[in-house]
Amino acid sequence: MKNVQELIDLLTLEKIDTCLFRGQNYHTPWKRVFGGQVLGQALNAVYQTVPEDRIAHSLHGYFILGGDVEKPVIYQVETLRDGGSFTTRRVTASQNGKAIFVMAASFQLKQGGFDHQTPMPDVAQPEGLKTEQEQAELIKDKAPERYQRIKNRGQNAIEFRPVEDLSLGNAVGGEDIRNVWMKMTEQKELSLPMQHQLLAYASDYDLLISSLSPHRTKFSADKVFLASLDHAMWFHRSFDFNDWLLCVIDSPSASNSRGMGHGKIFDRQGRLVSTVMQEGLIRVKR
Repeated sequence: MKNVQELIDLLTLEKIDTCLFRGQNYHTPWKRVFGGQVLGQALNAVYQTVPEDRIAHSLHGYFILGGDVEKPVIYQVETLRDGGSFTTRRVTASQNGKAIFVMAASFQLKQGGFDHQTPMPDVAQPEGLKTEQEQAELIKDKAPERYQRIKNRGQNAIEFRPVEDLSLGNAVGGEDIRNVWMKMTEQKELSLPMQHQLLAYASDYDLLISSLSPHRTKFSADKVFLASLDHAMWFHRSFDFNDWLLCVIDSPSASNSRGMGHGKIFDRQGRLVSTVMQEGLIRVKR
């Protein structure tokens, strides 16, 4: 990814028929379609079919098959409901006539009501922190597999600055929390729907990895197979991805070869703007 505009272009789908769209792929070093890309593109597809006064408040998706980066992805949107306050859509992403991802998303009019939230943690501010790619250089010799994984996923559209040391040497099983600042690398005036699509893309970066952190002394990174199974996201309040957002990540559970990651995303003012959860397959290779 060269810049923010290239990411926006990637997420913006070509309309080929009523409720039918086509998307291209970011060519990942691991040769499979990046899950965050499918999330963002699927959200773009459904946003193109809802009234402009409806804003996404939740999405729930399932990854069914690994996507081929060499072939475009086709998105078919179904209209489930157009109500007085809420609009519901379902979208299926396909390659070679087979579904690789399905998602339901709900949209709502802007309305008043009760307001409360969990507080934002007090952590170091992003300005004095190293980027994830800069931190990776510090563990190059100590953890070469982790270093390579971080370098492979590097891109120039969204910058990540972890608060904690990437070596994560002091985690206790079940109690490990990571704090990561993130924002777009360039200033862009964007609509809230596009901000949602960009945040959906970014939300897939660290969640599943968190379920491995409490067990890092039991395995080598190159001996573990990871694959996303499902992804859920709630948009609570508007935000501006031109400024830093803090993602507070933990893992509530790992069992039966599955791990769960949970993230709370705050803006610089301490407002909780989104909550995200993902479950994935985590298997030690034999």
